[in-house]
Amino acid sequence: MVYLGLGCFLLHVFVVFGTEITFELPDNDKQCFYEELEKDVKFDIDFQVIAGGNYDVDSFVTDPLNNVLYNEQKKQYDSFSHTTAMKGVYKVCFSNEFSTFSDKTVYLDFRHGDEEPIIQTMTGPVALTQMESSCVSIHEILKAVADSQTWYRLREAHDRTRAEHLLERVTYWSIGETVLLFVIGIGQVMMLRSFFSEKKGSVAATT
Repeated sequence: MVYLGLGCFLLHVFVVFGTEITFELPDNDKQCFYEELEKDVKFDIDFQVIAGGNYDVDSFVTDPLNNVLYNEQKKQYDSFSHTTAMKGVYKVCFSNEFSTFSDKTVYLDFRHGDEEPIIQTMTGPVALTQMESSCVSIHEILKAVADSQTWYRLREAHDRTRAEHLLERVTYWSIGETVLLFVIGIGQVMMLRSFFSEKKGSVAATT
């Protein structure tokens, strides 16, 4: 088992580069990210708004000549894939300019490049050995586990933010109801006292 794990580690070679970030996007603001890419390189973008307002942002992607490759408004989450047609700096932007008072928290996953086979003989006619097949299986399972963990982290952050926002609203509502009950109680006491004061005055006048 140790040799199998060591063999898989040695065969586990990638040329995929990626960046995962979570950033704050203030209201009436726009934030852009830049990446220099070679020609014929595939890149993938995944994003999701995990906190703030209606959980939506505007997003667009441009090539080195400022041609728009992707443009969507008020999206909560989305994915985009593209293969570059030229070398240069590609720009990914997120805008919250339509919001006047709500900050947003955005998760961004940017990946580019192709993943080479972890075993070079996978692309040839030669059959894989049992150890090589096990390495490939472990590799695919680990990729699925990593994607699942990312998804669960995003869902947990999103649900926690919603729960905290709901707690804040319930707290303010409870405080408002408490104040209203005190005001109504004091008002009823004052009204009852005024009734008795009027009766005392009328009795004194008749005597």
